[in-house]
Amino acid sequence: MPSHAKGPMKKTAPKKSAVPAVKKSPVKKTTAAPKKAVAAAKKATAAPKKAVPAKKSTPQAPAKKAVVKKTVKNVTPPKTSTAAAPKAVVSAKEKEAKAKAAAAAKAAADKARAAADKAKAAAAAKAAKEKEAKAKAAAAAKAAADKAKAAAAAKAAKEKEAKAKAAAKEKEIQRKAREKAAAEAKKQREIDAKRKAIEAEKARKQREIEQRNQEELKRQERREAEERKRLEALERKMHSKPYADEPEFLEELRGLLVEARESTLAQIAISDKEADEMLVDRERLEYDDEDGSSVASDIQRDQLKDFATALRLKVDEIEVALARIDDGSYGRCDECYEPISKARLQFQLPVFTCVTCRASV
Repeated sequence: MPSHAKGPMKKTAPKKSAVPAVKKSPVKKTTAAPKKAVAAAKKATAAPKKAVPAKKSTPQAPAKKAVVKKTVKNVTPPKTSTAAAPKAVVSAKEKEAKAKAAAAAKAAADKARAAADKAKAAAAAKAAKEKEAKAKAAAAAKAAADKAKAAAAAKAAKEKEAKAKAAAKEKEIQRKAREKAAAEAKKQREIDAKRKAIEAEKARKQREIEQRNQEELKRQERREAEERKRLEALERKMHSKPYADEPEFLEELRGLLVEARESTLAQIAISDKEADEMLVDRERLEYDDEDGSSVASDIQRDQLKDFATALRLKVDEIEVALARIDDGSYGRCDECYEPISKARLQFQLPVFTCVTCRASV
């Protein structure tokens, strides 16, 4: 019988279990053992339910059923003799009950261990997830902090750069303002210097103008004085009678002028007569215009008339000269009012200018 009990106990051990194998203890031949084992199994099964939340299905449930079935099949009591049937049946039943209790207790213990292991694994997984979540949160917080720090540093750098640019710009503006003020001051100094130079030059020119005006006034006074003297002298010359003290010479000139007048009048009469005769001949005779005789006759007659006109002017001049001889002013130049030489007065009749004034005309 003991050999029959050990066989099925070996077969009841679970093949696929994550919990390490537990050493089997020999089953006592008492009726109280199955009850204690069942109570222990109930307690063991009750504890995991409190620790781990119940699930619909567990991976070890099929293994338990398989074990129970095998134990039931293997625990079937062998056939005995008819003489020892009652005792054998009782002992077989007890052994079977013990084996079932032991198997149930073992299965309950295995299930409790598996549930505990599963709870530990779930707790460990949960702790790992929480740790990972915390690590991710810490990493995210660190990244956010680094990003914020970098943003703050970039903002600070930009603000610093902006301040530096503003300071440089302000410095450049101040430099330009100083340069502009210096340029304006220099320009103002140049303008003042030019103005002073212009004023000095204007004053100098004004002094020169006043000096020139004074000199010109003096020269004008001298010229006026000279002009007055010249006019006085000219007035004296204009009314001078150069040959009034020589009446014989004037009478000689009178006789020459009278003779010149008579000869001039005779020449005028001859010229007029010839012009009239040429006009009469032109009207009486018929000239051939092809040889140009009529044109030549007209030209000659015009020349005679012009000659007669010039002689009449000479007669008029002789009359003026005779009148001047009467008042004693003949022999005075009409340009310079200087006396005309006697030789010129005797050679050219009449004459009213000296040789110098005649040459300058």
